[in-house]
Formats: sequence, structure tokens, C-alpha cells
Amino acid sequence: MDLDAPMSIAPVGGAVQRTEATVLCCNCGAATNGETGAYCYDCLKLAVDLSKDIQREAVLHFCRDCDRWLMPPMSWVVAGPESRELLALCLKKLSGLQKVRLVDASFIWTEPHSRRIKVKLTVQDSVPDIPEVLVQQSFEVVYMVRTQQCPECAKSFTANVWRASVQVRQKVQHKRTFLYLEQMILKHNAHRDTINIKEVKDGIDFYFSQRNQAEAFVSFLESVVPVDVKSSRSIISMDTHTSKTSYKFSYSANIVPVCKDDLVALPIKLAKQIGNISPLVLCSRIGTAINLLDPNTLQTAEVSSKIYWRAPFTSLAQVTDLVEFVVIDIEPITRKGKMVLAEATVAPASNIGQTFFTRTHLGHLLNVGDSAMGFMLTGTNFNNDEFSEIEDSHTYGSTIPDVILVKKHYPNRRKNRRRNWRLKRMAKDEGELLPKAADQERMDQEYEMFLRDVEEDEELRAAMALYKTQKAADAMSVTETNMSDEDDIPRVNMQELLEDLEDLDIQDRKGGAPLNDDNDSMDDA
Repeated sequence: MDLDAPMSIAPVGGAVQRTEATVLCCNCGAATNGETGAYCYDCLKLAVDLSKDIQREAVLHFCRDCDRWLMPPMSWVVAGPESRELLALCLKKLSGLQKVRLVDASFIWTEPHSRRIKVKLTVQDSVPDIPEVLVQQSFEVVYMVRTQQCPECAKSFTANVWRASVQVRQKVQHKRTFLYLEQMILKHNAHRDTINIKEVKDGIDFYFSQRNQAEAFVSFLESVVPVDVKSSRSIISMDTHTSKTSYKFSYSANIVPVCKDDLVALPIKLAKQIGNISPLVLCSRIGTAINLLDPNTLQTAEVSSKIYWRAPFTSLAQVTDLVEFVVIDIEPITRKGKMVLAEATVAPASNIGQTFFTRTHLGHLLNVGDSAMGFMLTGTNFNNDEFSEIEDSHTYGSTIPDVILVKKHYPNRRKNRRRNWRLKRMAKDEGELLPKAADQERMDQEYEMFLRDVEEDEELRAAMALYKTQKAADAMSVTETNMSDEDDIPRVNMQELLEDLEDLDIQDRKGGAPLNDDNDSMDDA
């Protein structure tokens, strides 16, 4: 039939019938209108392959430890079996798919142990020689599942593979400074690059896979606490042909052996250099420097890390040596900032008949009948050269007080009082140093003392991240029922607490060393 022949119209039963020109398919002989060329639509679909530029096989990498999939180049995503996330990951792995229009995509069931994932794709595109004709085809793509360990799981399960370590030490009888340092590390996520955290005697070891990560952690320590850092290296291997050498690096960070609320006897020469302060002072705070306070005059001074290590000194008495006193009489003298200098008459709680006269910086907190914790200097022998020099000095020997009050004490505080807040803890590898029963009890007491310091010190609390407990409402109701017994005990406002969502906890566990929520210790503290 001639395609250029005009269309004929023949009357049939009084009506006009229109007939169109048709051609026969060159393959099957079916009649077609010629819009698809020499083939009919069914034969055209068989003759044209839209998937020739799309790969039919691909590889997916799966981490068996955390059940995550590799999203090239470096991301790891969570995707369940036959989920939308996994389907999107499969489609992104195919090259050439952007050249056609994707109409539909679905999974084909496979045996889970076969390590194969099949996806059925339906695409649509125009025929190369006939742009106005669209063809739709379906085909299968097979994905081979390969196992690969993600970097986070590699950190957790390969603890001995490290290139640099930071050994943090402090030679004191308690761990209050380490507890403070732990909260600062958690708040700033400074441990995100660690592959292992191990608790050892007098400190903690942090292990890193790269040297620059350890150096960044050392810089963080220097910005938080006064430390003395020394570095060393040991050779691992050496190539004699290329002269390339591999090392392991170790950084020793010694924290000053002075803690908050410690009694310090300064060398007289150093006391004169930092502002002619009294040599017998209290450590009011540990930051980037040692902050000192003279409770007799409210004079303050700072000793930087460099100055301290040029002329190191130790604490004369620590927080474990505190004695409880009862305030018999107190009279304010002057105010300096938040502190009030006052003259007080106190008596030991164990012997009320024995009284002492002293000056204290706690005039804004203490009233008659209150209890305070302090150091008893009368009748106490100190094996300290600096204190002996102070006693022999004509200038300072006569001004040594009998008692130095440190902080207010709350005897009505219940031992097992529930708190509406908690702190996060780092998961540390204790190794061979499993705590004994006596050591565990001592550690619990130290942690309880640290929690009380957080409640009583607003500046210390502002530098940390406090989270609401799951039973915050119950804790608040219990607190309200016991207000008559604990009216004067400091508490943390709910406005200062942060919400602890589950997805945030998961992200924290994925980054660096995992975190432990010390819920039991919080509830029982």
C-alpha cells in the first residue's frame, strides 16, 4: 500500500466511514499505523534495549556489628531489609540510571543467607531513531552483599591497634579532678577519635589511631586543667631500603596534685611573687590555672601551670581531712563580690564545749547553728617543709589560725536522696584493675561528693551538661514531700537540665568511645 495515497471515504448505510493507512510489522506481520516505524510496539520493545547503559550487577557493603550500610564515599546509614532507605541506597549505586526515566522499583525476595539482593526496575525512554515514541521496559539488578567493618566498630573492637596514647595522671588520694575532667570531655566530645579508653592506677589512658588526634586531645587538656605534658616515641618498624620508619607516640600529661577545697602552704617566695598573698590559702577552683583564696582577707591569686612546675608544691590537707564544725556565733565584716568576710566562733561537732575563733569567707552562707566543714590546724602535725617555714617566719607564724572553714555542711541531707538530674559517664576498660568491694565503696563516696559539689557550686554546674532523669517527676514529688527536712539543701533547677533523647544517645555511642548512663548510681546517690 502506498503511504502517500490519499485517505478514501466510502459511504456505508448513509454514513461516512474513515479508513486510515496501515503497514505490516516486518517482524511479526501485525498491522500498525506506522508511528513506530517498521516494527509494531511489541516488537519495538524487543528490539530496543533501554538498560544497555545501566549496570546489572553491583556490590553493597554491610557492617555486621552495627547493621549499617556503606553510603559512598564514607557515610554509613541504617537501613532495614527491603526498606525505602535500602532501596534508595541500591538505586544510588547504579551508574547510567540517570539517562532514563525511572518509573518503578521494587525488591524481589531472595534467601537472606544468599548474600544477594535483587531489585526490579521499570524504566521509560524514547526510541533513538523515533524520539516521539516512548518505550517502557522492566529488568532485574543483582546486588552482592559484602561485609566490611565500619570505622566506629573498628575503634571498638581493635583496641590494641593504636599509634598514639595520652596518659593522664594525677597523684592524689581521690578522683574529683578526674570526674570534672570527664564531664568536660563528654560535653565537648573530645574523646570522639579514641579507639580505647583504659583506666589505670592514678589516671586514665586514651588511645588514638593517629598522632595528630592525640595532639589535639593534649591541646584540649591544656585548655581545661593545668597539666605538664611530656612526649616520647618508640620505633615499630624500619625499612632499610627506603629509610622509612614507623613510630608509636606516647604523651604523658600530669595534672597538678592540687584539688578544689584543698589547704595549700605556698612557698613564701612564690606567695610574694603572685601578689604578696598569705602563704596559707585555700584552693577555690581548678581551671587552666590554680585559683587560690585567702579566707582571712578574701584576697585571691592565680598560679599558672608554667609557674607551678617551676616551683611545685603539694596540698597541706585534702578534702578527706575535713572536720565538721558548728557555728556558735558569726558577725559579718565586709563584702567582696559574692563572698562576705566574717568573724565566727565555731566548735567541733564531736566536742561542742571546745570553741575556736576564726575568720571565714562564708559569711554569706553561714548562720548561727549551721554546720561547716573545715580543717583543724591546732594540735595537727604536718610533715611539710613549706608549712614549717611559715611557722618559723615572724611575719606569718603568729597569724596561723586554729581553724579554717572551707564550705557549708548540710547534715540533714539524706544519703539515698533521689535526684532529678544525672551526669553521663565514659565507658572505660578497667582491664586487670577490677575494683574490690572496699575500692568500689570509696569510688561511690567520691562520686557522691562530686555530685554534691555540682549541686552547691553554680559556676561548676554551668560548665557541665546535666540531663533529666527518666523519673524526674517522681524525684520532684519525693523532694516536695521532704521539703520540711531539707529546706536549706541546694538543688538544681529543672530549667538547667537538658533533654536526653534516644537518638542523641545512639549518636554519642557511635562517635568515639561509647557512653554509659549511670542511672543506678544517680538514683541511689
